[in-house]
Amino acid sequence: MQLADILASLFPDGHSIKTDHGLLYGSALLSDGQQALVVGVSDRAAVGVDQASLLSRHILDDHSGTGPILVIVDSDSQMMSKRDELLGLNEFLAHLAKCLIFADFHGRPTIGILYGHTAAGAFLATALATRVLVALPGAEPAVMDLASMSKVTKLSIEVLQEKAKTTAIFAPGLDNLAKTGAVHFVWNERESLASQLSALLADLPDTVDKRDLLGFERHGRTKAAEIAERVYAIARAS
Repeated sequence: MQLADILASLFPDGHSIKTDHGLLYGSALLSDGQQALVVGVSDRAAVGVDQASLLSRHILDDHSGTGPILVIVDSDSQMMSKRDELLGLNEFLAHLAKCLIFADFHGRPTIGILYGHTAAGAFLATALATRVLVALPGAEPAVMDLASMSKVTKLSIEVLQEKAKTTAIFAPGLDNLAKTGAVHFVWNERESLASQLSALLADLPDTVDKRDLLGFERHGRTKAAEIAERVYAIARAS
């Protein structure tokens, strides 16, 4: 689906979302009468210092809002430039993620909607920093593509491709990210997105991040449940 079609299906009652050099921001009226803040990345734009700052500002400027925050994403990875690295891109991306997490913990549910590509730092700081991440068919998420993974691990592409067939955590792609629990739901693009959003908002997971358990249930993270239980036990004891 194209962005215009997605927005029309999500917000049949109207919206004021603007796109500007690969960023999108604005507000939209939901079917339940709530006013949602909408931010995101479009046209496979990279997310650098400037983009992360602007998205963070839109979230912070809407501090008096009460509706959900929707993060719609079709991005490249983080900006690959010496300027951005020297300015501390990692801190800007972390700040953006913190803005979303803070808003979610303070009564504004955050929902990521992935409709295109996304990777690496841009993925972590936007769609993956939301409470619930949904995707449309054809989305292409990757925490790290196999070529980059090969450079880091010194394993050949062929070895990684073979591992990716049976181990979801090695592999990019929508199916694998859903198996790990990173993507909660894949929506049906042939049905009203507004209706699917409304159903999601009516039955949201709580703010405790249990994607590890979801990944275990989907057989994408076989050790996750055991590790999660130890972490939860420590948290309860303290």
